[in-house]
Amino acid sequence: MTRQLQYVLEVEGVDYKRLEVSSPGIDRPLRNELDFERFQGQVVDLVLKAPLGVAAAAGHVSANRKKFRGTLQRAESAGWQIIWSDEVAVKPGQRVSAKRAPPPVNVMAFALDELQSARLAPMVDFKGRGQSSLEAPENEKD
Repeated sequence: MTRQLQYVLEVEGVDYKRLEVSSPGIDRPLRNELDFERFQGQVVDLVLKAPLGVAAAAGHVSANRKKFRGTLQRAESAGWQIIWSDEVAVKPGQRVSAKRAPPPVNVMAFALDELQSARLAPMVDFKGRGQSSLEAPENEKD
């Protein structure tokens, strides 16, 4: 890409000191409605401009909370919503009781003007560690 642009700039007579081509990265910022539509269903990190407040939190979430990570979805009414569960991560080798109640699933609706920032959450699966070693890849199952 850099070489192609370099040739075009030289032909057009554009004077430049340095040419740098880059991507928005794994934690791409979401800036407008089109970005939210494009990444609907993905895990995102949101920071609100103001804390939720006691009325909005309804006892399920801290009233002072501003940061959330969850799945982005279109709200039934106008706007967007994020769905998350505050499940505590289980450490390798730690036993988990079968009687343990699953954490509640939380849903928060928001408008884009309520956000301080929104980014895709960086989710990387190194060398297929998310897949169980007992499962065969899709192309090897018979």
